[in-house]
Amino acid sequence: MEHLVFTIARHYGSGGNTIGHMLAQNLGIPCYEREILRLASDDSGINERLFNEADEKLRSNPIFKRRGTNVYKGELIPPGSDDFVSNDNLFYYQAKVMKDLAQSQSCVMVGHCADFVLKEYPNVVRVFIHAPWDYCVARCMEKNDIDEREAEKYIEKVNKYFGDYYYYYTGNYWNDARNYDLCLDSSKMSWDECVEEIKSYTKIRFREEL
Repeated sequence: MEHLVFTIARHYGSGGNTIGHMLAQNLGIPCYEREILRLASDDSGINERLFNEADEKLRSNPIFKRRGTNVYKGELIPPGSDDFVSNDNLFYYQAKVMKDLAQSQSCVMVGHCADFVLKEYPNVVRVFIHAPWDYCVARCMEKNDIDEREAEKYIEKVNKYFGDYYYYYTGNYWNDARNYDLCLDSSKMSWDECVEEIKSYTKIRFREEL
């Protein structure tokens, strides 16, 4: 296969973000996370600040609280429209960037509903990294230098945002294993071993060395 794309979704505290970057480094390919916002800004001409601000505002969006959906279908809102810089169109441009990347290069994408956006692409490996609650809390405490209760509240908030955001743009549940090709419990092995598991799956599935 000419190139491969790996999408990483994750529980906060599971190490999924780091595992995604480690996989990219191991394979010598780019890893895109917040870089997708910059690329979407470049593509659309919309100020990157608006993408970053929208990312923060969506965390308390009342649409999520009502469990509404606006399932992504591949559309873009054109310049000149009143909704050109709406939160939805900012997501649509992120999706466009992810599709362009998937068609042009091997890479790793972390978050941004990439598994759903690229679900029809045959060259994509969709991975979900999860871990038990206690493991995630311990990592959050260490990473952010906070106590256990603060860590629990923070993880609940972030995971709720991940789930609501995913549901709004996909109509699916973020932690449903059926959305992914491979689900890994990062507490059961080292992060290096998680990288090797993803590579092993990919070698078997595509019948070629990485």
